[in-house]
Formats: sequence, structure tokens, C-alpha cells
Amino acid sequence: MPFKTPISALILIHTPDLQVLLMERADKVGYWQSVTGSLEADETPYQAAVREVKEETGLDALQYDFQDWQMHHVYEIYPHWRHRYAPGVTENTEHVFGLCLPKPLPVTLAPNEHLRFEWVDWRHAARRVFSWTNVEALKRLGEQYQLTL
Repeated sequence: MPFKTPISALILIHTPDLQVLLMERADKVGYWQSVTGSLEADETPYQAAVREVKEETGLDALQYDFQDWQMHHVYEIYPHWRHRYAPGVTENTEHVFGLCLPKPLPVTLAPNEHLRFEWVDWRHAARRVFSWTNVEALKRLGEQYQLTL
């Protein structure tokens, strides 16, 4: 199996009233997150984001309000996941996208990736996700909402 590319996409799926889709990881029970995944060969972050939404939820991102937030984070890869990357790779660059749905929709999870999903208020989501980059994206969502009031 080839090594993962240390460039990924994080897609915050939400509704206009800031309900956010969270999914529990299959390989780390109790770890909740938004849609995320690494780029595959010759993909842009945008293309990877569209693909990951489809793979992890069954939704077609391009049928809704899908936006590149022009935001990225560099973070240290958790030690228990470093074996997926080439030797010596310890950091990942994550590009952030937003996908606004008209209302909470049912999703079809990839069973090898996620156990269950929930729609929760963005503040609750920010307390629940394990990744600081996911927290930062959720805070930006909340800030954007405050600016539109």
C-alpha cells in the first residue's frame, strides 16, 4: 500500500443555522470529526474535498453551496497514524472547505471509516472534535455567522 500524501482537506458540512455534521471514526472510537482526507495522486485540495465528501457521506458537494475557505493549517501528525506516511514525515498541511446544506440531511457513511454521525450545534461540535484544526474551522464558521447578523 502506498504512503499517504501529507496534504489533506477538511470539509465542514453545516446548515444555515449552524448545525454541523460530525462523524465518529471507526479506527478511534470516541474521536469525532468533520469530513477529512488526504489528496490522491494528481488531485488538488478542491478535488480531494469533493471526492471525500462523496466517499464519506454519499453527498455530492457540487450540488450545494461548496466553498474553498482559502484557509489551511499545518499540524503534527499523531504518532499512532504516522505509519501511513513515508518515513520521516511528521507534518500535514490541511486545506479547509465549507459545505452549506439547506437542512440536516441523512448521510451514507463509509463503514470502514466512520461508525455513526450526528448533527449538532457548532459550539457543541467545537467542544467534541479531537482535532485543533477542526476546532479552528468551527470557530471561523461561528465568526462568519456573527458577521452576517
